[in-house]
Amino acid sequence: MAETDTGRDGARRSGRRRREGAPSPRPRTQEIVRNRLIESRLTPNAISLTGFVLNCAAAGLVVGRLFFLAGIAFIVGSTMDTLDGRYSRMSGKGTQFGAFLDSTLDRLEEGIVLTAVAAYFAAQHDQAAVAAVVAGVLGSLMVSYTRARAEALGVECKVGLATRPVRVVIISVGLVFARGASLGNFSLLAPAVYVLAGLTVLTTLQRIVHVYGQLAAR
Repeated sequence: MAETDTGRDGARRSGRRRREGAPSPRPRTQEIVRNRLIESRLTPNAISLTGFVLNCAAAGLVVGRLFFLAGIAFIVGSTMDTLDGRYSRMSGKGTQFGAFLDSTLDRLEEGIVLTAVAAYFAAQHDQAAVAAVVAGVLGSLMVSYTRARAEALGVECKVGLATRPVRVVIISVGLVFARGASLGNFSLLAPAVYVLAGLTVLTTLQRIVHVYGQLAAR
């Protein structure tokens, strides 16, 4: 009887080991999609260029006063910009030129959309808003530039409020609710550019102080 029990216990343990060691019979949907994307001809550069085209479309829609559609195009295009880097790392298809192209297009896209916004405010004779847009564009460039120069000096510099995702959210809210989005008679486009200008200038100062502190501590 004892030998029979032992045999049953061994069989159960053996079966448990087989179950634990066996691969899942159905891979997750996310893994299937990821593997098919990697095996496809899709490249990170194609994603970057798609995001650029969508942001150019957003700028055109701003010129046509179709702000809600411009906001949607800007959101989708900016989402593509966040995906290209991840896809590059995930697929192993990334190149040094691809990383350069991605960073360059990011700066162009933001500037193109904000240029269209500045043209809109200029047509409305809102000089203060135009100045805020210009300050926002300059501040955004400086936020990116200070990080690049800091990293060239061996200092990590990701501090500050107005990072790229935050700026995308601010601009998106301003565009989508430029005319209230059928929720009321209000506009958030001008407040958005004022917030963008203020935060980018503040972030630039934060990064200058951060880099000074890091270099002085060496």
